[in-house]
Amino acid sequence: MTAVRASDEDRQRVIGVLQRHTEEGRLTLEEFSDRVGTVYAAKTLDDLRAAVVDLPAITSLKKPAPTPPPAASAHDRQLLLTFGLAIAAVVIIGIIYALLK
Repeated sequence: MTAVRASDEDRQRVIGVLQRHTEEGRLTLEEFSDRVGTVYAAKTLDDLRAAVVDLPAITSLKKPAPTPPPAASAHDRQLLLTFGLAIAAVVIIGIIYALLK
């Protein structure tokens, strides 16, 4: 059986896995650097596996999307509308006062 050659995309994917494990504290920066060297030197997929064989599998390299802030409540919208109308009224009164002066 012949070994399957690793592509640059395969190498980048493994480096992403190593970065994630480093962020999560499983690897030191020195270990990360050593393993990245191993990844760049890898010729086959088996060589790449050697860089991550002792690490748990990561199901997704993407971090979960941040949860959006909660929508403004009806009370918040009403308060904002009232505040906006109050400012508009002050501006209109100021304009009328300036014109009548």
